Amino acid sequence: MNYIGNVIRPPSEADSIILQVTVGCSYNRCTFCGAYKDVAFQVKADETIETDLAFAKKYCSRQQRVFLADGDVLILSQNRLVELFRKIRQYLPWVSKISLYANARAIKRKSIDQLLQLKLMGLHRIYMGLESGCDEVLLAVKKGETSESMIAAAKKIRQTGIFLSVTTLLGLGGEKLSTHHAIETANVLGKMAPQQIAVLTLMPLDNTALGQQVITGSFTLPAPSQTLRELHQLLYHLPDIRCQFHANHASSYLPLAGRLPRDKETMLSSLELAMKGATSLVPECRRAL
Repeated sequence: MNYIGNVIRPPSEADSIILQVTVGCSYNRCTFCGAYKDVAFQVKADETIETDLAFAKKYCSRQQRVFLADGDVLILSQNRLVELFRKIRQYLPWVSKISLYANARAIKRKSIDQLLQLKLMGLHRIYMGLESGCDEVLLAVKKGETSESMIAAAKKIRQTGIFLSVTTLLGLGGEKLSTHHAIETANVLGKMAPQQIAVLTLMPLDNTALGQQVITGSFTLPAPSQTLRELHQLLYHLPDIRCQFHANHASSYLPLAGRLPRDKETMLSSLELAMKGATSLVPECRRAL
């Protein structure tokens, strides 16, 4: 398979066919994200994508899902997406589910009817990065969105019945805004009502503006103990929506996972034990992006 750059995909897509349709991110201005800093955004040639599909047809017949990379495939025109989905069906008729990353900007550009058309053609899941529900944090990290625009995009996806997974990032408010970041993020997640919440923990990279702020001391990361409190506050203030809750990414200090609201109290209790020092945290040397 032809792939430019590092493969970046959600943990739940580990067994999917990774089909790179775009390279990089069309926005690529978030101060915390170093995933695509070294590549210019481009849409791969139809011939290259079709060659990859032919390869997958020959060698990937046991994989039932396709994940479309890179950062925001949904930004493509509807005509191009429809043709892409048609080609996937032509080459990989056994594939039952197609997933992709999408930012709020791309979602807002699509109508409900266009999203429903893609759903009928196999679009099963959209991964959307909220990062923070705090407008002050969103502005500081140059997300290019507000909490209200994120909520609007999520509600549009929910109207279509497409599975929505939303990512948040502990520590993004720094030491100063830790509590506000956690509580506001919980409130916004409640309004978005995704089927899955994925909680990652900030690990600043040197090739990002935020990473440089950490080096110069203008941004102070929350200590591990404060990060645990941040996760506790997020979970505690999260309304009783029904969803999967995953805070077990490799960046986490204390891996947690469960279903909400069923497992909320159990996860809160686990956090409280860790906050008291009764549970060992993942050491820094074992944390990763």
